[in-house]
Amino acid sequence: MNEVRVWERSHASEFQGFFRRHHRELARLAFVLLGDPDGADDVAADAMAAAWRRWDRVRAADQPLAYVRRMVVNMARSRIRVLVRERDRAERLGAGLDDRVHGPDVPAIVDVRAALLRLPQRKRACVVLRLGFDLSEKETAQLLGVAVGTVKSQTAKGVAELARLLADGRGRAATFRGPPGD
Repeated sequence: MNEVRVWERSHASEFQGFFRRHHRELARLAFVLLGDPDGADDVAADAMAAAWRRWDRVRAADQPLAYVRRMVVNMARSRIRVLVRERDRAERLGAGLDDRVHGPDVPAIVDVRAALLRLPQRKRACVVLRLGFDLSEKETAQLLGVAVGTVKSQTAKGVAELARLLADGRGRAATFRGPPGD
């Protein structure tokens, strides 16, 4: 029994360190992918809970952080699917969405964030991971489960579309409440 407790304490301590070092970054990744600070907090917490349940597998991975980032991306993708279905149902029922900007914020940040939210999910993920999190093309491809060429093309197309949206002023359509943890 003592060996089990020592093992549990050792793993718990190791996981706590991982959590402290990476939770904020993972929450920001979820925020940029979702555009919703509450949803981002939920996704980051769910990913960390799943990482704890699979800690033996996560810690044995070549890059544990990349493993958990992938969990965040997958969970965010699932959440987006649910939100799109809910929005479609609400639109069919005639309910409008509130597109006003809430609270004070720097207009440029609001515009960029809103424009990012208008990008298709894969382009957004590539742009955010490559430019926002400074991951290499190879790391981004591994994280998203796609080819490096896909990352290159989706990033280039995403940046071009982002620039076009910002130049046209069409990036101003999303609600902004601030990133998680700030």
